[in-house]
Amino acid sequence: MGDGEPDRIFELQEEVHQLKEAVTSHAVVDQAIGMVVALGRVTPDEGWAVLKEVSQHTNIKLRNVAEFILIWGRTGDMPPEIGAALEDALDRYGPTQLPGTPTE
Repeated sequence: MGDGEPDRIFELQEEVHQLKEAVTSHAVVDQAIGMVVALGRVTPDEGWAVLKEVSQHTNIKLRNVAEFILIWGRTGDMPPEIGAALEDALDRYGPTQLPGTPTE
């Protein structure tokens, strides 16, 4: 084994870890887009735009917004600021309001 080999192994392990994180993150975002598409009756492109908008308006990372949406899908719980931003974004893109949200 050369002197630099343990460092190279560490670098490769880090790279694998980062790739796994990216794949997981991508899957979470895709699932959240799927929920937005189904519940908001929007296209996948609009679902992506809705997620980005919610992320920008709440200043919460896109992946975290996606995680909150998936948790909401399982438990019905969502932080109010995300729910409000999601409702606003879907008003711009979609024909209906979210199920289970009060009407104004």
